[in-house]
Amino acid sequence: MAAAPAAPPPSSSKGSLREDLTCAICCDLFQEPVMLSCMHHFCKACISRYWRGTLGPVTCPQCRKEFRSKQFQTNYLVAAMVDKVRSSSSDTYIRNLEKQLSAALQSHNSRKEDLLCTIRKDRDKMDIIKRVGADLQGSVKSEFRALHQILQEEENHTLDQLRREEAEELEKVQHHLEAAELAVRELENNIKLLQQSNVTLTEFPQLRPSVEVNVAPDFDISAFSGKYLAPLQYITWRRMFKALKPGPAALTFDAETAHPSIHVSRDKTVAVECDAMTLHPSSSKRFVQCVNILAAQAFQSGRHYWEVEVGSSPKWDLGVASETVDRRARIKLSPENGYWTLRLRNGSEYWAGTQPWTRLQLGSPPQRIGVYLDCDERKVAFYNADDMSPLCLFSKGPRGKVFPFFSPCISENGQKPHPMKLLHGALSG
Repeated sequence: MAAAPAAPPPSSSKGSLREDLTCAICCDLFQEPVMLSCMHHFCKACISRYWRGTLGPVTCPQCRKEFRSKQFQTNYLVAAMVDKVRSSSSDTYIRNLEKQLSAALQSHNSRKEDLLCTIRKDRDKMDIIKRVGADLQGSVKSEFRALHQILQEEENHTLDQLRREEAEELEKVQHHLEAAELAVRELENNIKLLQQSNVTLTEFPQLRPSVEVNVAPDFDISAFSGKYLAPLQYITWRRMFKALKPGPAALTFDAETAHPSIHVSRDKTVAVECDAMTLHPSSSKRFVQCVNILAAQAFQSGRHYWEVEVGSSPKWDLGVASETVDRRARIKLSPENGYWTLRLRNGSEYWAGTQPWTRLQLGSPPQRIGVYLDCDERKVAFYNADDMSPLCLFSKGPRGKVFPFFSPCISENGQKPHPMKLLHGALSG
């Protein structure tokens, strides 16, 4: 009988599947695996060669168990597992696996790059936010320092005036007091002379002339304190308002630019659409297709602010327009066409005049609109002038000369036209 090969150590549960499916005789994957009654598996050809020439009982190459006859049975389950392991080891399988691994690696690397790009963008955004926030903090502090300075100057001026008036009133009373005290002393001296002469009367004593004391100056405490007990904050606020930069611009409508259906008030502060059109001489300044009008004032540099009362009008446009806009054509209001506007439609739909329009969600309908124009920074911003809450902002505003722009629009469905009113002064509305 041929010498039995050294038996490999039994496979453990941690061993690989390939090891479990390896023949202990040829040390290769099973070929036609067969199982002995001792449950050990071998290649059919291997076990047949191992038992060849053996007479009588045979043994298992692994456990040395004896069998009376050469009997084994094909194990189809193990055969199927061997085929699966063998196919997984084939070149085609390896190539497919390598392709899948390469695709997965490429996908993960691409995803990683995307995430790294996102991280870089987020960090850049954070840097921008911090930088802009720091700049804005500096700007806010500067603006409030200016307000504090105005208040401090007003306080110092008011206190100086109060001290000056107090000193003037005290000086008046002090002079009268000194004159009265001098007169009393002179009278006391005369009284003493008269009393002494009355005891030894030889001749009338030489008396000193009486000091004339004017009527005591009136001190009107109400007039003195009235200006300082008045609504001082209110008065100071009005003075502060005049010092604001930019202060509210005193705009007026330019009637020569008004569409023929717009009526302008005599003081040039109210514009309203009307049914009857007014005939005007032909002019390149006038809007002829759309119910528009410009202010008489133009701006090309600096910062400017003005307010417009729109009331409960269901439809209007306002903002700024470039000097070069075509006033004789019907043109969509957009920055590309020289208009930076805010608009209202259907009584409740507010839109920024972008291209296309941008719908705005407002908490409450404003009765007054504030327009802020920074020519140097090219910004146009709109505010609810009732509480100064921001409505919308154009960060890429106009270049060159611009005019405040207004459109009361055409009344619909027999509705009463609503005027647009330019607000002037610190306490408008």
